[in-house]
Amino acid sequence: KAAAASASSSAALQQASSAEARLIAVYELFGRGQPRPALTKARDLVRDYPNFQLAQLVYADLLATQVPPAHAFSDATGIGRLRSEPAMADLREESRRRLQALRDRPPAGTVPSQFLALSTRSRYAIAVDASRSRLYLLENSDKGLQLVADYYVSVGKSGIGKATEGDARTPLGVYYVTSSLDPKSLRDFYGAGALPINYPNPYDVRRGKTGSGIWLHGTPPQQFARAPLASDGCVVMANPDLKQLLRKVQIGATPVVTAPSLQWISRPQAEKEVQTFTSAISAWKDARANGNEAQLKKFYLPDFQRSSKKITDGFSVLHDEVEYAQGKRVQFKDMSFLHWRDGDDTMVATFGEVFEGEKSGRTRRQYWLRQGSEWKLFHEEILG
Repeated sequence: KAAAASASSSAALQQASSAEARLIAVYELFGRGQPRPALTKARDLVRDYPNFQLAQLVYADLLATQVPPAHAFSDATGIGRLRSEPAMADLREESRRRLQALRDRPPAGTVPSQFLALSTRSRYAIAVDASRSRLYLLENSDKGLQLVADYYVSVGKSGIGKATEGDARTPLGVYYVTSSLDPKSLRDFYGAGALPINYPNPYDVRRGKTGSGIWLHGTPPQQFARAPLASDGCVVMANPDLKQLLRKVQIGATPVVTAPSLQWISRPQAEKEVQTFTSAISAWKDARANGNEAQLKKFYLPDFQRSSKKITDGFSVLHDEVEYAQGKRVQFKDMSFLHWRDGDDTMVATFGEVFEGEKSGRTRRQYWLRQGSEWKLFHEEILG
């Protein structure tokens, strides 16, 4: 059992960033009753990362353990007051969350419940668990999604569930990375770069949510990491971690889930969950091909909108769809289904379509809402 726990712990460390892995190694040495090797590793860590405040705190604590009681500080009340400072409380909470996330690993072979299916055109996917202050990076291949790395992150100083401009909350939902901002064009505050996401998405807009400028970004040079609740709504990472992420993301194709806490499900469970939805999208496809406008209309909510070069309403879209697809055989490919449930049940479906005899087609991103036992379309984007 001890060997298995050690192997599991070491696998977790490999997934953590270098600085964090070294910090956890310090904790482990101290926990095994080896304070001097722990102190040496802590000293080396703060030498290499002098702006890592939590490491500085741990180093100071370890130094204090080396002081004999007779030579300890006499002003115990002053030390206690120092430890109760908000900044110290933030560092201890950061420490707790880092340890919790590395102790409680997602079960092997599972994926966040939002990722029901992901096209291999999306090579990576990102999921943020706000309760653990953790960002998980998953790699996508023919074998499916696999967790390859995870990082400590900070979210909004007022928490999660963004609703209005300036509320200092991080939005919850399913998003996509829309661009990558060059750090040379940004203030030092944003560190190694920034990855904007498409908040507010059509589901947010439908519910009247406002605000903008939600990014995944780095930290200023003097600060290795920020407190768990520290941003104006963005997701903030240490610069070394962000640099790793910047090498992976694809503009427009990397999904980003931000959740209060992530539920991890098995791949068979994900496949089962998606079946009820794929039958709806197949029926939509058939109604369109049959040229049955009345039947097709049943799949759309009255306030449906499509955005491409211009925004069009549902009625003209129905006519366009029938003219576009009637009598033609179409192949759907590169399908992604991202599930979001928070009172309402929604699905973000992205897929390419190519008509028989044509070499290329277009890509759609559709937003569906479940009403009773039926799925209804409320927004669509033509991506290309």
